Amino acid sequence: MPASPPCPCASGHSYAACCQRWHEGPRRLLAPDAASLMRSRYSAFVLDRLDYLLETWHPDTRPSGLEPNPPGLKWLGLDVRGHAQQDADHATVEFVARSRLQGRASRLHETSRFVRQDGRWFYVDGDIA
Repeated sequence: MPASPPCPCASGHSYAACCQRWHEGPRRLLAPDAASLMRSRYSAFVLDRLDYLLETWHPDTRPSGLEPNPPGLKWLGLDVRGHAQQDADHATVEFVARSRLQGRASRLHETSRFVRQDGRWFYVDGDIA
């Protein structure tokens, strides 16, 4: 059986041992903390798992839909700069995500806000640096 590819979130683990468990299967949508949810959302962006992105976006700030990655977009990596737990149900995660489209490099530096409701973590919004 072929080995699972590396996880797009750059955790150093295979996709099967990392974000795939949050994307599908019995633990789907049950990331244990905000940092794990943020990593799984990055992997979902890379893999065009738009359903997962919408389901993990808080209903108060969730868009009505998302567009798939444009043809030729290459995600280059994720750097988690830090995370902080404000209380049991609120956290922030600072990250930089890099991509390239048609030869132009781009980076998204964001501090994201997360909330836990009914035992599940949700992305709320973020501040772009």
